[in-house]
Amino acid sequence: MATQATTQHHFSFLRIAITLQTLTIFLQAVSAGILLTASYGETLHSVGARVMYGASMLYVLAVVLAWKPGGGSPRHIGQASGFLALASIQVVLGIAHVPSVHLPLGVLMFGLSVLALARR
Repeated sequence: MATQATTQHHFSFLRIAITLQTLTIFLQAVSAGILLTASYGETLHSVGARVMYGASMLYVLAVVLAWKPGGGSPRHIGQASGFLALASIQVVLGIAHVPSVHLPLGVLMFGLSVLALARR
């Protein structure tokens, strides 16, 4: 009984982490639009990038916590770590002002995050 409650707790934390990640990526797309039209857009997008990166790290933590005590698949750790690597590349491309790769990668990341959310 306690194992089932622990597993449900970790899976709910995992769902929250993936939802937060997906939401922050979506908000980055919104802030990118604001970046093109308002003076405060750059600050908003920069802060959003930090929050998105933190959400990606939280996703990795949630997957590890769901795997180790909860008996989840270790395969998901690789997926979450790969997503964190994509987030790292995204941040570097944003700082380097390479929109030709930064924008499509952001769309890809949003799609992958929605897919991960749908699978939970």
